[in-house]
Amino acid sequence: MNVLSKKTFIFIVIAFLVGAVIIWQLARGQKQNTVYRTVGITRGDLLVSISATGTVQPEEVIDVGAQVAGQILFFGKDVKGKTVDYGSEVEAGTILARIDDSLYASDVAQAEATLQSGKANLQRAEADLFRTDQEWKRAKKLGPSEALSQSSYDSYESAWKIAKAQVAVNQAVIRQAEAALKRARRNLDYCTIISPVKGIIIDRRVNTGQTVVASLNAPSLFLLAKDLTRIQVWVAVNEADIGTIQPGQPVTFTVDAFPGRTFKGEVSKIRLNASMTQNVVTYTVEIATDNSDGRLLPYLTANVLFHLQQFENVLQAPNAALRWNPPTAKDSTTTQGPDKKGMKAGKMGSSGQKTANESSPGMLWVLDENGKPSSIAVQTGAGDGVNTLIENNEALHEGLQVITGIESPDAGKGNASTGTPFTPKFSGSKGSKSGSKSGGH
Repeated sequence: MNVLSKKTFIFIVIAFLVGAVIIWQLARGQKQNTVYRTVGITRGDLLVSISATGTVQPEEVIDVGAQVAGQILFFGKDVKGKTVDYGSEVEAGTILARIDDSLYASDVAQAEATLQSGKANLQRAEADLFRTDQEWKRAKKLGPSEALSQSSYDSYESAWKIAKAQVAVNQAVIRQAEAALKRARRNLDYCTIISPVKGIIIDRRVNTGQTVVASLNAPSLFLLAKDLTRIQVWVAVNEADIGTIQPGQPVTFTVDAFPGRTFKGEVSKIRLNASMTQNVVTYTVEIATDNSDGRLLPYLTANVLFHLQQFENVLQAPNAALRWNPPTAKDSTTTQGPDKKGMKAGKMGSSGQKTANESSPGMLWVLDENGKPSSIAVQTGAGDGVNTLIENNEALHEGLQVITGIESPDAGKGNASTGTPFTPKFSGSKGSKSGSKSGGH
């Protein structure tokens, strides 16, 4: 056999093998049955909500600062007699800290001395005024004459006016000294940091021996929460959802510190000073909640749900079933899935749920008695992002299995669904099949 004959023989063999593989795949495909993933329609309560993230905040926080500069000498005592520290409970008027007051005490002593000097000068000026007044009265009786010259008469009048003006000046000096003394005493009082209200110390920002400097801004010494039995949650809500938020709206939220527990509250205020971050506009919404047990701590992260609508005992279909269409009938007008225009009729929140009250048309697919997909036209309502409300329909009932997807053919036979008789099989294929199935649901 020459070289050309060998090449021809090899070509014929390869063509035969390829044809055999194609025939095998066609025969295998005819025997395969499509396996559909199905989920039952459920009946129950449906909550339409908007999800957001917020921070737990005390309802009223007071930043206690210092108006004078100096060194922290010591801290006061709380209601339990312990040194004021983080978490200390204090009453209104409790001494929180003491700042070194030696310089301010000196200012008070200086102001007091200035006031005393001013009072002494006033007494001397008043005595001088009395003397000049008497002389001026005698001069007025005599008048300009041979007994009293005109120049002497004018001198008595001038002396009386000067004494009177000096008394007014000394009175003004005394008022100025009194004001300076009052200011010095107030600065001396500022050296004692007093709690303005009853509350709990959230933060202590200074230590004993530390020097605080008060200039244009008062340095913060303590952060005081007035009442932790009433607490708030500040939530940043996207501008697309803020229109559905109203004061008094019920809210539930969870915190990672207490897994499995749900806290309740209501919207108390919507702040109008919006903020923009990377072209995203958000509004801060305040949520009031009860914290009488004291479990909620300030600055915990809260996962919040705003309750928009609550439906009880309604039929629900998974959104995956409403989105599914048979792949072989994609272009057929009789097998269309949910009407896209209808789905857009309801406003979609940031969480993906439909919040409109109006219903919109949709399509569900079920398996008929021959195992083939059969469509059912439905009217859909609001949704929670996972399930959608289905209006009552004679063809629908609880437990009805609707199609959500298609399983891979021969899913339990390794890689045989996409390979050839010569494709190696891996033992891990069953695991991948179960994983894809659970993901479809």
